Amino acid sequence: MSPSAEQPTVTPSAVSAHRDRSSRLPRGLSAFRHRDYRLLWGSQLFSLTGTWMQSLAQSWLVLGLTNSPLHLGLINVCQFGPSLLLGLPGGVLADRFPKRRLLIATQAVYLLLTSLLAVLVATGRVELWHIYAVAVSLGCVNAVDMPTRQAFVTDIVGKPDLSNAVALNSALFNGSRVVGPALAGVLLSTAGTAVCFVFNAASYLPVLAALLLMRTEGRAPGVVVGEGALERLRQGLAYAAGTAAVLRPLVLVGLVATFGMNFNVWVPLLARDDLAIGAGGFGLLMSSLGIGSLAGALGLAFSGRKPGRWAMLATGAAFGLAEVGLAMAARVGAPIPVVLVLMAAIGFSMSTTMAMANIAVQSTAPDAMRGRVMSIYTTVFAGSTPIGAAIAGGTAAAFGSSAAVAAGGIVVFLSALGVGLWRSTADPRPAPIGNAGARPSPTSGGPAAAAGRGRR
Repeated sequence: MSPSAEQPTVTPSAVSAHRDRSSRLPRGLSAFRHRDYRLLWGSQLFSLTGTWMQSLAQSWLVLGLTNSPLHLGLINVCQFGPSLLLGLPGGVLADRFPKRRLLIATQAVYLLLTSLLAVLVATGRVELWHIYAVAVSLGCVNAVDMPTRQAFVTDIVGKPDLSNAVALNSALFNGSRVVGPALAGVLLSTAGTAVCFVFNAASYLPVLAALLLMRTEGRAPGVVVGEGALERLRQGLAYAAGTAAVLRPLVLVGLVATFGMNFNVWVPLLARDDLAIGAGGFGLLMSSLGIGSLAGALGLAFSGRKPGRWAMLATGAAFGLAEVGLAMAARVGAPIPVVLVLMAAIGFSMSTTMAMANIAVQSTAPDAMRGRVMSIYTTVFAGSTPIGAAIAGGTAAAFGSSAAVAAGGIVVFLSALGVGLWRSTADPRPAPIGNAGARPSPTSGGPAAAAGRGRR
């Protein structure tokens, strides 16, 4: 964390951060020098594992209740659709209020919602509309939580360790993608779906405890008097559209997430219909995806180099080709080990592409604008999910799951090529921040000061 991002005086948090930086760690673990990052990362280990367990169990439960690929897609529409409407306002909140307190509020609501769903499933009273209602509610909370959590990482570790922190976060996310589905697959076959929902609800308790123990508040820089929420939102959109180093990754993320990351729709259908390997095989496929994703994230973390634009586009193209290969393997009934290798290749290229895009956006955005810029990123990423899920579900219902996967892979490949060849007219220099004509508040120092705080 950069202490000057909050106030100019030396605080106990700054002393702790200095001590943390003095510890010697391998280059690939440099973000762990920061105490609050260790708390955040460790608590998310439980939460993300629970999230993957519930995701797997929920897909299997919905498929059992409806026997419909379209309903699988609609669950994702319900959970991620609110981000299209609320994601950008969520970024305004992240730049306006202390991020740690916002995260405490969102995690508490997550705990209540997932506990309610766990009780309904455990008592055998769950109906399809219950799952839809909870999914929509979780989506509304996601719209605030995601950009706040993304921007909070930079407040904790500072820009020098940002690339490593993003890569380690990706490793955590994808490591839980291995453990969660594997554990859920075993439990689905032996104990049923309820235990997966119960575990996920309980997994939010360590996150709340960690947030309460943190010293970093993630306070926003000063605001300009008379500058309303709509004006701040307009500034964020103008900055993203006018900065090529932000715009290109955003476009790529939107296309890849919409057409290439519909695994909650595709994989259960492939497991049941094309490969005939059941719930346990479903978990195995998702775990293979996670193993490849984890390998990609760790490779990025330990490389120690800031990823470049062409590397991001190359891995994006490889992602699309790997999905086309998976579709062909499922279509011809290839041996399961071949399918597992292809799933791992998809995971490797996917996690590397998305992590590099995240690093490019976060490292470019200034401190005063980061919450809003990351809300655009998360809106594009999560908000594209309902659109992609609806397309994937409809395509699978009409043409079969393997055809849906192939179509998605082709679009991803062409998208990476298109973004690589695209000559943007966007100004590569950051767009101005703030309203130059507004009178600054006594505590903010104006837009220029707000943008300059925290720079090293």
